[in-house]
Amino acid sequence: MPRIVADTNIYISALNFSGKADEVLALGRAGPILDEIGGVLARKFRWSATRMREARAAIGDFTVLVHPREPVSVVREDEADNRILECALAAGADAIVTGDHHLLELRRFGGVRITTPREFLDAESRR
Repeated sequence: MPRIVADTNIYISALNFSGKADEVLALGRAGPILDEIGGVLARKFRWSATRMREARAAIGDFTVLVHPREPVSVVREDEADNRILECALAAGADAIVTGDHHLLELRRFGGVRITTPREFLDAESRR
């Protein structure tokens, strides 16, 4: 199983809509950006504090929290995307799974491939 970093939008999609994003998370472990996930769920989806705590706990059951040491400033259009890149490097990830076009445009970063959920699942099904 490859080590992946799932971008915030993958968690948000899985928690709200399931589909391919949920399939990616079901495959294994990833390094979440927990504060950003909570903020998006509260702002965009009006999740309660209780529901957010439950989601964080559920995510924590299958993830490894990493603490990046190398700051990255590659994506200028959305500074938060750089945190995803930092986590991928710190985790020694094989892939970043995302729906974010700023990250997808990079295709690779520091030896880490950047892919959509569908591309990732298709590649995994061929293993």
